[in-house]
Amino acid sequence: MQVLMVEDFEPYRQFVKSSLAKMDGLQIAVSEATDGLQAVDQARELKPSLILLDIGLPKLSGIEAARQILAALPESKIIFLTQETSHDVMREALSLGAYGYVIKSRAATDIIPAVQAALDGKRFISAGLAAHDL
Repeated sequence: MQVLMVEDFEPYRQFVKSSLAKMDGLQIAVSEATDGLQAVDQARELKPSLILLDIGLPKLSGIEAARQILAALPESKIIFLTQETSHDVMREALSLGAYGYVIKSRAATDIIPAVQAALDGKRFISAGLAAHDL
C-alpha cells in the first residue's frame, strides 16, 4: 500500500512511519511531504491509497491540500493527524470526505485503528472529540 505522510516536523514523521511498520499483514511504502503544496504535487504523482495529513502546514493548509487532492484523486483515503481540536475545523475536515481525524497526542494509540478503519471503508475519530453531530 502506498502511503503519503504529510507533516512538517520530521521527528513526528519518523514516529508515524515506525507506528505504521507495526501493522500486521501490510507492506507499506511511505512517501513524505513537508508542506501542503508538496502534498498536492506528490499525491498527483504517486496516487497513494492513503494520505496522513496534518492541518497546520506551511504554504497550503492541510484542509486546502485535502480539497485539491480529493478533487484529483477521489479514491485516495485521507486521515488527518493534527493538534487541532476545534469542532469547526474537524467538521470541515470530515466534510471533505476524510476517513479519519486523529489528535497527535493520541496517535500512539489511535493511528493503527484509524488506518485499519479507513482500509475497511469506515471513519475513525480520536476519543474525546465530540462527533455526535458530524
